[in-house]
Amino acid sequence: MKWIAIIIAVIVLIGVAVYAFGSTLPVQHTATRSATLTSPPEAVWTVITDAPKFPSWRKDVDSVELLPQRDGRPAWREISGRQRMTFEVTESEMPKRLVTTIADKDLPFGGSWEYVIAPAGSGSTITITEHGEVYNPVFRFASRYLIGQTKTLDGYLTALAAKLGNHYTPPSS
Repeated sequence: MKWIAIIIAVIVLIGVAVYAFGSTLPVQHTATRSATLTSPPEAVWTVITDAPKFPSWRKDVDSVELLPQRDGRPAWREISGRQRMTFEVTESEMPKRLVTTIADKDLPFGGSWEYVIAPAGSGSTITITEHGEVYNPVFRFASRYLIGQTKTLDGYLTALAAKLGNHYTPPSS
């Protein structure tokens, strides 16, 4: 019985420590990743702006629901398992720059992704900057130390590169 009490106390102590440490981390973070692709900017733009086709090349998206435009700009909902996330285009300068923002206000995180596409020889370089916010201290801790703040960016660039017949290797971090 004593061992059970010790184990429970240790678990509670770890939970309190994670919460306390997560509380000291900033809510906002910025993370950036880039990939050089053999496709021209227009081809990259076409792929990253065609939301209905995301499930065909992104394994983290099961389906996409197109939503009514918001202020004349595209909006959609990505569905993956039981998770649903609504996005909207908040800035667009074809084929150079795109900003998409999480429109849901009830998630434990939020923010935007800024895509900048620049010519690179006969191909292009895409740079994605995540301007993220993680509201829950436990999720902040997990995002920073367990998952990594660039994991989603690396997964996206890996899938995008494969879709365009390229290979992306995430940098060591």
